[in-house]
Amino acid sequence: MGKANARKGRSLWWVVHSWIGLKLSIFLTFILATGTLAVFAHEIDWLVTPAMRVSPRADPVASWGALAEAATRAAPEARLQTLYAPIDPWFAAEAWVSHGKGAPDRIYVDPWTAEVTGRHGWANVHRFLRQVHRHLMLPTKVGIPLVSSLALLLTVSLISGVVTYKKWWRGFFRAPRTGDTRRLAGDLHRLIGLWSLWFVALIALTGVWYLVETLGGNAPVPEIPRTAASAPPVGARLDSFVALALRSDPKLDIREIRFTPEHGVILLGQSSAWLVRDRANGVAIDPATQRVIARLDGRDLSVHQRISEMADPLHFGTFGGLWTKIVWFVFGAALTAMAVTGTVIYATRLAKTVHDESGWQLAWRGMGIWAYVGIALILMALALAPGAIGGAS
Repeated sequence: MGKANARKGRSLWWVVHSWIGLKLSIFLTFILATGTLAVFAHEIDWLVTPAMRVSPRADPVASWGALAEAATRAAPEARLQTLYAPIDPWFAAEAWVSHGKGAPDRIYVDPWTAEVTGRHGWANVHRFLRQVHRHLMLPTKVGIPLVSSLALLLTVSLISGVVTYKKWWRGFFRAPRTGDTRRLAGDLHRLIGLWSLWFVALIALTGVWYLVETLGGNAPVPEIPRTAASAPPVGARLDSFVALALRSDPKLDIREIRFTPEHGVILLGQSSAWLVRDRANGVAIDPATQRVIARLDGRDLSVHQRISEMADPLHFGTFGGLWTKIVWFVFGAALTAMAVTGTVIYATRLAKTVHDESGWQLAWRGMGIWAYVGIALILMALALAPGAIGGAS
């Protein structure tokens, strides 16, 4: 009786696993693929945008003040909004300049010579992949819950896959069998799934967290005192603010400087706290008084805030630089392949039992209305992209 109940339970889990993998395969594959590409979105932009490319050199880098001054000279009609350090030595520094309405422009500056290498609009590969993966170009209140809800199904798929794979711990080094498409697809699906268990769990957990945030569970943001509006400091004045920030937090590796009308100059980056976004560590300075008005330390975050700041680095693998991004990209591609091989398994199984139609035709039919829903959501996101990417940040 116990064995019969166990088989019945596994059969039920298999039905659930197959339903998720088949019905949502088109939409799930799209979200997984765009998320995988988003890991290297900045690098893709670097490839297609010559102004972002610089040659690393042994010379001392230019100061933040020099970079800010170059950006303001290149766009005297706009207001300097944010200044970013290069992602890697072969990247230019990036400044965002605002025209008051609409999206900002990007100005690229050589971090060694402080010479402007080019100017670009707001729309780029990173912006496209980020918005299409995060919320399908829809308003965030609608799009984020829609995409993040897939994390719940991914969790169920993970559990059902482990339950239905008998003695799964023995399969880590089992080579895929060849000679039969269905057998090969099934073995690859299980092998990739086993080695990706940790990654699937990580993506599912962070995805569920994004769903919790958008439904009202977002962590409180640290408050920074208000200041009087002033022109963004550049040149030696900004350099003095950088020196002041480093005296306040000597371990601060400044990665971003925000020039805000309401809260002064905010210098953000990495410091003593590990595995947090740059915004978790920083120093805010009032330009009028030239005094520190707030200090942000990732070590002081509550558990709720720490989870919020950890989510993005863990979801996209950015916490370890290029090497962790490579790992995340490989496993993201593997996860995308699992979504595809799951459909192949279903199609080849049907092809052996029904001879008047191909397995792919039957797989399409098996997806039912969900195939059309998935395609409609993808086409809608692509159609909305031109207007959505050009919108404000």
